[in-house]
Amino acid sequence: MSPRREKLTSPQTRIALARGNRPVQHLLPVPEPVDTEAARRLFRAQRRTAVRTVSLLSAVLFGLSGSFALFPALGQVRLAGVPVSWLLLTVAIYPALFGLALWHVRAAERLEDRAERLARDRRAPDPEQGREQGRVHRPEPGAGPDGTP
Repeated sequence: MSPRREKLTSPQTRIALARGNRPVQHLLPVPEPVDTEAARRLFRAQRRTAVRTVSLLSAVLFGLSGSFALFPALGQVRLAGVPVSWLLLTVAIYPALFGLALWHVRAAERLEDRAERLARDRRAPDPEQGREQGRVHRPEPGAGPDGTP
C-alpha cells in the first residue's frame, strides 16, 4: 500500500478558502458622471505640457552632447583630471532631469486643479438662482385662490 498523500497549501490559500465567496469590500466607488468635453480639454492641455517637456529634454540632452561634438575644444577642458564634458553628461545632468520632471509634474497638477475648480464652480448652485427658486408665490390680499381678482 502506498503512503497517504498530503495536500500542501500556502497560508494565503487557506485564508482565501476560509473566507469563502464574499464580495470584495475594498472596491472603489462608482465615479460621478464625467464631463467628457472637460476631460478632453484637460487631456489636450496635459499632452501639450508633455510635448513641451519632451522637447525641452531633447534640447538639453542632444544640445549638450551636440555642442561637445561641434566644439571638440570643450572636450579638452578638464576638472581634477576628468573631462568637463563627461562630468556634465554623467553627473550634472541628473539634477537637471530631476528639476525638469518636477516642473512637469507641477504643471500637470496645476492643470488638474484648474479643471477641478472649473468643474466645482459649474456644479455649485448660483445663490441668486436659489433665491428665485425658493420664492413662494403669495396671492395679493382679496384675490382668489389662483391669484385672479
